Amino acid sequence: MSRIQAQQDAQIIRSALPLLTLTLIGERESYGYEIVERLSKLGLEVSTGLVYPVLARLERDRLVTTRSVASNSGPPRKYFTLTPDGQAARASARQQWQLVSTAVHNALTPEGNSDD
Repeated sequence: MSRIQAQQDAQIIRSALPLLTLTLIGERESYGYEIVERLSKLGLEVSTGLVYPVLARLERDRLVTTRSVASNSGPPRKYFTLTPDGQAARASARQQWQLVSTAVHNALTPEGNSDD
């Protein structure tokens, strides 16, 4: 993979990560590394170095709240839950993603040859 391709791939992942993170937290309260693992199960390999800054931004923007829970395997875990503003942001981001996804699909699909 070329350096340019790797940068493009990383940019696509970064643009989708807030929506994916809000979606996963909306499904159930989660801690950071758990989100990384859940993303991996979806087929998206991301590092904690990408996820934790997103979580910090979501917390700073008050889209998530946190609570600390003791862990048997290290320091306390910080669990994230959506706020009402986070639920609204998730819905809005999902609508925008659908618009972009549809536009990309339409641009990549030759006229009259839909592969739906």
